[in-house]
Amino acid sequence: MRLFTGKGDAGSTDLLGGRVGKDDPRIAAIGALDEASSAIGFARAAAATERTRDLLIETQRDLYKIMAELAYTNEQWPARVEVGADRVEWLERETDALTAEVPPPRAFIIPGDSLPGAALDVARTVARRAEREAVSIAGGGYVANPEVLRYLNRLSSLLFALARYEDHAAGATPSLAKGGKQPPTAG
Repeated sequence: MRLFTGKGDAGSTDLLGGRVGKDDPRIAAIGALDEASSAIGFARAAAATERTRDLLIETQRDLYKIMAELAYTNEQWPARVEVGADRVEWLERETDALTAEVPPPRAFIIPGDSLPGAALDVARTVARRAEREAVSIAGGGYVANPEVLRYLNRLSSLLFALARYEDHAAGATPSLAKGGKQPPTAG
């Protein structure tokens, strides 16, 4: 099997429902989600804890479903590929559990206190950009499922909590944006 077809050489690509320009905003959103999944995959490879790796692969699978949702036109969209409210609730439960164990810093921090934490912070920023792209196409009527935006909004919170969890597992104390280190918290 070849990895290229040449069909996109003139600047178009396939969505499920027809060909569109590679500059179509849906392609930009799907591309940003693909980048987010790749950044999460990098963070998963760098993670020191199995818990983090397990949570991250689940988010990558959810992002794969979201990309599939966005690749369909609203008229062709099958509910079987839908990311449901249960996945948003899962993100909320996991984020709450992590922050109960490792309370978030009480001030703005600078990422980079551990390799796994830094990789997760990069993934978080890429996920935030993907969320902005999804919000943009939702305004154009291209997001049929409201849970997509809710999921993407919660995803960055999970990634932040996981970054602090990994920093904590590495024995790192968060570096404060205004200087110094975050005082230790109970947890």
